[in-house]
Formats: sequence, C-alpha cells, structure tokens
Amino acid sequence: MSLADAFQSVAKGLGAVALAVPLIVGCAGEGGFRPMYATPTDGGPSLDQKLAAIEFAAIPGRVGQRIRNELNFQATGGGDPAPPRYKVEVVLKERVVTTLVDRDGQSRGQVYTVDADFRLISTADKAVVLTGASYGRASFERFTSIYANVRAREDAENRVARTIAGDIRSRLAAFLAARA
Repeated sequence: MSLADAFQSVAKGLGAVALAVPLIVGCAGEGGFRPMYATPTDGGPSLDQKLAAIEFAAIPGRVGQRIRNELNFQATGGGDPAPPRYKVEVVLKERVVTTLVDRDGQSRGQVYTVDADFRLISTADKAVVLTGASYGRASFERFTSIYANVRAREDAENRVARTIAGDIRSRLAAFLAARA
C-alpha cells in the first residue's frame, strides 16, 4: 500500500466519522438515543427492575426447564423476582439431524436443533405485546461408549439452552428498554 493510498483510506474513515457524529448527537435529545442499561433520568424503573418483573411460564422437557432456569437467572441476577407485570410463554420444537454417517450406517456426528417461539404477555390486560422466535444449534460427536453419547448430547442441549435464553433475554430487554 502506498502512502497516498493510506492517506486516502484515513480521509475516508474521518469523513464517515464526521457524517456520523451529527446523527448521533441529534439522537441524544428527548426521546432519542438512550443507552439500554443507563439509569433512567425520569425516575422510572431501570431495565433490571423491568426484567425482574417478568414471570416465565413452565416449558416442558429437560431443555425447556434449562431455558426457563437460565431466563429466570438472567432476569433477576439470582435475586428475588418482582411482582410480575409480564409473563413469557415459550414453545419449543426439538430435533436431531445426523450429519456424518460411516459406510456401515453408524452416525458419527449429529446436530441438536431447537426452534423456540415466545410471546410476552402483559399481566394487566392479558394482551400479547411481543412475539418472537429464536433458535439454537449445537453439533456433537457420536462414540462407541453409550455414556459418552449421552453426555455429548446433554452438553449440546445445554449449549442450545444458553443460546436461546440469551437471545430471548436480549429481545425482551430491547423491547422493555423502549417502553415507559
């Protein structure tokens, strides 16, 4: 890269910054850009308090229970939940897809897949205020040991549960941060 190319590259970067700064500053006013985890200036509840006021309905199955436990922990930080203002219902669809097959027909690799549909319901009027979908995929190897196969699948299920719970929590946080 020549010196002229380097200067041109820097000039383009500075030009982009110069264009972005007025846009960001313009968003900072009333009703504009506000960091999601910032302390509210209007004296309203913080995002953590809003998340703690979510009740998570039971989700059937081992993976469903892992997702619910993870959501509860992420919403409350391990503390006591607040009186519920919202309820989240999650429906899971699970499947295992074989990816590697030996000549003798034995599976050597699989992908554990979960699709989760969720809805956020206001407890005040029972109205659905947010719906969404999330998914998680985790691959695992198959071995000759039965215990190793069970353990590998459980590890894949746990990874998927953490992924889905994190995604749902992020979506709930973004939605609740925008609400008064």
